[in-house]
Amino acid sequence: METRVIYSAIVVVTVAVCYYKALGCGFVFDDVSAIVENKDLRPRTPIANLFWNDFWGTPMRMEKSHKSYRPLCVLTFRMNYAVSELEPMSYHLVNVVLHAIVCLLFMKVCNMFLRELTSFIAALLFAVHPIHTEAVTGVVGRAEALSSIFFLAALITYSNCTSYHGKIKWPPLIGTVVLVTIAMLCKEQGITVIGVCCVYEIFVAQRASFQELLAILGSFIRGKPHIPSWLKNSIVRAIFLVGTTVFLLLARIKVMGAQLPVFTRYDNPASMENTPIRQLTYNYLLPINAWLLLFPSGLCCDWTMGTIPVISSILDPRNIITLGFYAVLGKFIFFMLQGQDKRNRAIIMSFSLMILPFIPASNLFFPVGFVVAERILYTPSMGFTMLVALGFQILMDNKQNLKPLLWAMLGMLLLTHSLKTFVRNGEWESEYSIFRSALKVNTKNAKLFNNVGHALEKYEKYSEALEYFEKAVSVQHDDIGAHINVGRTYNNMNMSKKAEAAYKKALSYFPQVQPGKSYQARIAPNHLNVYLNLASLVSKDPTRLLEADKYLKTAVSMRPDYIQGYINRGDILVKLGQKEEALEVYKVALKYEPDNADVHYNIGVVLLELGRPEEARKSFETALIHEPDHEQSLYNSAIMIQESGEQRQWPEAIRRLSKLVKKDPKEPKYYFTLGMIHMDMKDYLEAEKDFKNCIKFDPFFRSALFNLALMLNNNLNRPLDAIPYLETLIEVSTFIHYPEHTKALLLMGDINVNALKKLDEAEKNFARVVQLEPKNVQAHHNLCVVHVERGDLIRAEKCLTAVHNMAPTEQYIINHLNIVRTKLNELIKKRQEEMKNQKQSQPSKNKP
Repeated sequence: METRVIYSAIVVVTVAVCYYKALGCGFVFDDVSAIVENKDLRPRTPIANLFWNDFWGTPMRMEKSHKSYRPLCVLTFRMNYAVSELEPMSYHLVNVVLHAIVCLLFMKVCNMFLRELTSFIAALLFAVHPIHTEAVTGVVGRAEALSSIFFLAALITYSNCTSYHGKIKWPPLIGTVVLVTIAMLCKEQGITVIGVCCVYEIFVAQRASFQELLAILGSFIRGKPHIPSWLKNSIVRAIFLVGTTVFLLLARIKVMGAQLPVFTRYDNPASMENTPIRQLTYNYLLPINAWLLLFPSGLCCDWTMGTIPVISSILDPRNIITLGFYAVLGKFIFFMLQGQDKRNRAIIMSFSLMILPFIPASNLFFPVGFVVAERILYTPSMGFTMLVALGFQILMDNKQNLKPLLWAMLGMLLLTHSLKTFVRNGEWESEYSIFRSALKVNTKNAKLFNNVGHALEKYEKYSEALEYFEKAVSVQHDDIGAHINVGRTYNNMNMSKKAEAAYKKALSYFPQVQPGKSYQARIAPNHLNVYLNLASLVSKDPTRLLEADKYLKTAVSMRPDYIQGYINRGDILVKLGQKEEALEVYKVALKYEPDNADVHYNIGVVLLELGRPEEARKSFETALIHEPDHEQSLYNSAIMIQESGEQRQWPEAIRRLSKLVKKDPKEPKYYFTLGMIHMDMKDYLEAEKDFKNCIKFDPFFRSALFNLALMLNNNLNRPLDAIPYLETLIEVSTFIHYPEHTKALLLMGDINVNALKKLDEAEKNFARVVQLEPKNVQAHHNLCVVHVERGDLIRAEKCLTAVHNMAPTEQYIINHLNIVRTKLNELIKKRQEEMKNQKQSQPSKNKP
């Protein structure tokens, strides 16, 4: 027991050292789709959705779904998200821990067939094998480790329900089925453990020889079937397992909607070829995978497209490699079926572990979406490392004089594999590093050049990205995606003509429509982006909007479930003024994706423009039901709450805006709307903070400058504090060529009159407004106020009379005019009284 604990500790430490650098890696390659962009990880998505969607969050019923069904694996991603959201380290840490658990379980399984030391060696070889880097360091590879854990647990459990000529033990047998189901829900190939259990049943538990099985089969052929008593219980166990397998497969097909995924020739070129090219190529892939296990030097994250050219002729010399592989495999099978001892049983289990889990990904029975994928060798490598460890044990037993050399060679193998794995982890640090490393071993795959270009695009290194995209085109001239990338890069570099030419070049490689027939070819959604990009490019010219609409109509006609095509077409129709038509286009999109928040939001925007705010508000709310963090819907709905004056909804509007601020704390418009709501709530101090935050991130945000100044003057009675904001606002209008802010000029004039008593400055403010807006009654009136403040009542009366004639119904002007006239009359009376008194006080003169 102590020895096993030591062995286990060494294995765990070895895994930790080899995969230490994985903790510093980000989300790369498929991680972006499975983690960053997968809505199923978010708390707002019902957990039940995980069991109806594929690995990437797409409903299984949809044609574009990859049909990869791994809900329990996605559930672990969701748990990661609940703990650390999109912090990569926690995801990588879980993967490394799971790999360590697999290694320990694998050592336990090996102990069923091998010596303890040999099992430890097999586990060490498995722990450090470089082929596992993609499965462990790539976050999406978690499906392999999770499935393998329950795969091994099912095999261990099955070993407890059977014995040599023994009775059926139902509890562990049922437990096996449960574990198989869990393994399959982590990754599809988990179901292959059923086959491994059947091999274990016949050759290990019952110790049947190949000759004995042939004799039983012969009795059936002769019409005199003879089933030994020990085999009857084995058959019952096998029927139970196989029956369960059939049930699970049927359930899996039901979830898939009885549809197999459809892949393009870019994913798997041989799948598009006819017999015998397809079969020759697929069989050649077997020795390729075997070589990766034997000599994992040239590892590559992507083996699609032109990486391995198809074998187009039976005379292709690569067929010799295939024949050699089958010859070696046949020799092994012949050897292991000759006798029936512990060594043979270990070899049989090694081969079953190596071959059976690989069958679903072999392309031999149905095409898959890749040519070679290192991660799918994770479970099959158990059988391989077990076989290597067994070979080491045999050599150690038979070559006593070579023991030091054998140990040295094993140590060298473990050391080189460990170093390779450690270095390989560093290559998975970022998308740029992983794809650059792939190009060192594979320059025939256009996808790799494209991906390096994408990584450079993220850093806005467009010239460098363009070089890689053009290299992708030269490697595979008919790669539609590469031409799209070239066009998009030219567009980012403001080279519109070259961009348009590149997009049209991409279009030339689309399957041509035959006159009188509907479009039958299946087009990948990412290839249809060429229509989106072209439409976006030409729509910059208002005279080409109809042309843009034509491109988008073509896109959705090729693939009716192409949601982005509908979204973009709706935008173009809005620009064309065809808002009702845009609304209908968005409604068609909802038939395919009723939970698409972007579509609901766009419907809301169109409804607003059609003057239907209540319906628009409902659309924004529906968008938030499907995607509670949808930024545009959160913002627009908050604005609508503020503008509607719905006091009961103010706290909800604040909650929505606060969520947006948390996500993007430097966006000024969020603070501005918060300030407006707080001002409506008469919480002026909070409103002041909001407006100041808005101005902090956009010093020239005109509405924030004005509303803050207005509030400081009118509500907080701090007119002097308002002056700097008004001065900034007036300067902004002058130097940034905005229309001059007349309201700011009016407010500044008011402060000059009431607080600063600078009547000349106030007059200039109001006069400027009158100059800009000759019919601005308020400005004319305020000019009259300046005359009043100066005490020039005659001029003020004339001014107010003129303003009254401009706006005869404005009561405040009438009132002010009456006040001035009253004061003027009082002044006239007073003057008359003074003159009268002055005359009376003078002495009279007598006539001579």
